[in-house]
Amino acid sequence: MSTQHLPTRKLTIIAQDPSITVKGKILRAEVEIPAEELEPGPWGYRVHTVDFDSSTGTLYKPVRYPEMKGATMGDPFKGVSDARLLSDPNFHAQNAYAIIMRILARFEFALGRRVSWGFYGHQIKVAPHAFAEANAFYSESDQALMFGYFPGNERMVYCCLSHDIVAHEATHALLDGLRERYTDPSSPEQAAFHEGFADIVALLSVFALPRIVETIIDFNAPRTNASQIASKLLTVDALRQSMLLGLAKEMGQELTSVRGNVLRRSVDLTPSREYIHQDEYQEPHRRGEILVAAVMNTFISVWVERLKGLGEVARGYLDRGRVVEEGAAIADYLLTMMIRALDYAPPVNLEFCDFLSAVLTSDQEINPNDTKYKFREKLKKSFISYGINPAAAADKNTGMWIRPAGNLTNDRIHFESLQRDPDEVFRFIWDNRGEDRLGLYGEAYSRVLSVRPCLRVGPDGFALRETVAEYMQIIDLQASELPRLIDDIPEDMPKTQQIRLTGGGTLIFDEYGKLKFHINNSLGDRKRQSQRINFLWRYGFFDNPSAFRNFARLHRQRATALEAYTTEAW
Repeated sequence: MSTQHLPTRKLTIIAQDPSITVKGKILRAEVEIPAEELEPGPWGYRVHTVDFDSSTGTLYKPVRYPEMKGATMGDPFKGVSDARLLSDPNFHAQNAYAIIMRILARFEFALGRRVSWGFYGHQIKVAPHAFAEANAFYSESDQALMFGYFPGNERMVYCCLSHDIVAHEATHALLDGLRERYTDPSSPEQAAFHEGFADIVALLSVFALPRIVETIIDFNAPRTNASQIASKLLTVDALRQSMLLGLAKEMGQELTSVRGNVLRRSVDLTPSREYIHQDEYQEPHRRGEILVAAVMNTFISVWVERLKGLGEVARGYLDRGRVVEEGAAIADYLLTMMIRALDYAPPVNLEFCDFLSAVLTSDQEINPNDTKYKFREKLKKSFISYGINPAAAADKNTGMWIRPAGNLTNDRIHFESLQRDPDEVFRFIWDNRGEDRLGLYGEAYSRVLSVRPCLRVGPDGFALRETVAEYMQIIDLQASELPRLIDDIPEDMPKTQQIRLTGGGTLIFDEYGKLKFHINNSLGDRKRQSQRINFLWRYGFFDNPSAFRNFARLHRQRATALEAYTTEAW
């Protein structure tokens, strides 16, 4: 079947980081993003670049983009010198704008719908030179992405020129729009997920650029033939060394204080089921590295599997172009899998096991036949090797969510309204709230968070229509009342301590309004609620709740190289 293709434009960006060079030249790329008439900034329908430097009080004059005429879209920085890319604040603004729009487009493609920001408004503000500090962060209250700059060893270092950093912060903003409760105080894994998922999107979006793959495949094995590459350089261990560790070593050391060298630390994290239980991996950044390691090792193992079917062009050699093409395609598909899984994840109290089951299930729905490259099999194996098993509520064999078996009723539901109206979805939830159906906790306040119709396109070109709805349950009580809902109460918690327990679920409806999946972290799950309350009590949430929802503080902690968080902040 055919699908409608919207017009795109190409803009120049720095493909990874200015420290990555080829024969002394910065590695750049032209990326395709949705075409739009741009106001000076760039300022478009989703991203508004406002280049104000709060440290110096400077407002940079934005460049004016030419009107789009036919195939001519106008890229004012195509073919300019490296020196200008590094020094021109207008290019810095374009680099940030283009990468953010590219990440937004990847989310919307994977999810099959428009994706909103996590605040009231349509346009996120972007400050490429926000302050003179080694930091970058997403600020929900300011509706903005802020990028700092600071003096490096040889030149001024601009966070807005790092593809990794820009993509990472854009992902925070998009994830906050898709799952607004993932920044709520919960478990170490929910906090780690925001960081780990943003790292995964940043890394895979880089590896999905063929120019990057073509360059870094030679880091530890310089090319000797422009069209061929030795098969011995394409094993799992060899690719891990050249592609992952090679890139990690090349990345600017100055930026590791902002971003942390997540790639290197994740690659060095050899499979072990013990990390999950170790104290150092309770800190969100460190725990997120486990998630990154599981995904990046999947990327390498699938790539090697796909190369086996290429065939040699000479004894012991494969076609270099095909190797690069396969690597970029795998990164792109794996990126789509990761993003699409968000719709199949519970809306509250997320753990890594939930995300694994979400990835497996969402990919099965859009691509039932995975026998050729075995993405799901390798992903599951990699996650398990790092101590991340599928969710307890999932099928024991496949790791996928189980379809609801209860006696659900749609008798009083209007199907058309069910696809977009929170009140209609709540009617469905209310009619099916019983223990033998959706199993809602009867004494809690319940609210539908969102209703999103989706049109997803599978690898075979066929469309999958679904409606995704999320609901949440809340109950406020005192510690003395906790025995009703949890088993393990902190011994030193005052009986008058005010406690909020939360639960909720994701409802996936098919194109006929029938419920396909109910992905639920119940408010009545005594084990998870016990773990959550004990974790938050141990790390001081009840003394300083606001510190648990602060991306700027979280990233500044990384910048100052703190390895363990205090009782005031993550």
